[in-house]
Amino acid sequence: MSTTIDIKGLVKEYPAIGRAGVTRAVNEVSLAVEPGELFFLLGPSGCGKTTLLRMIAGFIEPTAGSIAFNGRDVTRTAPNKRNTGMVFQSYALWPHMTVAQNVAFGLGVRKVGAQEKAKRVAEALAQVQMDGYEGRKPTQLSGGQQQRVALARALVVRPDVLLLDEPLSNLDAKLRLELRSQIRQVCKDSGLTTVYVTHDQKEALSMADRVAIMRDGVVRQTGTPRELYRRPRSRFVAEFLGEADFLEATVAGQEGGTVRLETAAGRLAATIVGEHPPTAGQKVTVCVRPESWKFCSDSVLGALRARVVQTTYLGELAQHALELPGGTRIHASVLNPALAPEARPGETVHISTDPADVIVLPS
Repeated sequence: MSTTIDIKGLVKEYPAIGRAGVTRAVNEVSLAVEPGELFFLLGPSGCGKTTLLRMIAGFIEPTAGSIAFNGRDVTRTAPNKRNTGMVFQSYALWPHMTVAQNVAFGLGVRKVGAQEKAKRVAEALAQVQMDGYEGRKPTQLSGGQQQRVALARALVVRPDVLLLDEPLSNLDAKLRLELRSQIRQVCKDSGLTTVYVTHDQKEALSMADRVAIMRDGVVRQTGTPRELYRRPRSRFVAEFLGEADFLEATVAGQEGGTVRLETAAGRLAATIVGEHPPTAGQKVTVCVRPESWKFCSDSVLGALRARVVQTTYLGELAQHALELPGGTRIHASVLNPALAPEARPGETVHISTDPADVIVLPS
């Protein structure tokens, strides 16, 4: 049976450096991770995500709050009594041991018999496609292979919860891409409840079932990758999850299912989302993703005039830096630019966006 993780009001304080008082690395965090879920903690360096993960593992004792696995309070339980598997950024493999010995290490601590140990090591290595490497030493493996061995070592103990602390950050871009899908597949095939720490937005978007975005020790927003990208609730979340253009606007009113917005560059419309849409006269910030802008003719309703500042052609994609009336600069990305008119620096163009792609944020 997969494990539920319930975190309530978790706090971790450290003495402040160079002054009186304390610093809160984790500040009143409450989360519920569902059974078998691949749950990501995402945020910039120093936001508290690794501290939170290590409290779940039992390596750090919370200042306040509670952690429960399937309703069992483990807040003060020793790490070796929680039945978690941990994969570290640095692999942490014993260089003098073979691959099989490294994977079997946790089973030896648990006093598992030799026959059962051999069976489980073989199964774990097969899961991560490292069968046949049992006799090699870590120094004879590539970085990606070493990380697979580290994952097998965590899986072999059959943990209730799998914890991964930036496991791909030491690998090159190609290896990271290869291992993303493999780690997700292993976690899903095993039905493991998994908490994964990263600062890589693409990693989180491509792998996670749900993501908690953290900043300054606080969870700013939780949701599926699609929800967070399409409907961020703050400028920080919108900026952290990919590129975004921002315009200051005033709400002019409502019309049907849309909100009319006045900006220095012209009028936009946004689809009403939620039960409490902004009211007439309210100052808001408008967010539009670069891929949501479309080149159009000046006769299109809601078209904005823009001057092309720079164009970068990337084959399958063209990236345009544009300047709107009033001086605001935005970015527009065009997929398959062969089908779109060529935009040259200095030219005047017109762009528009669908109301469903206009995100209204508080100013």
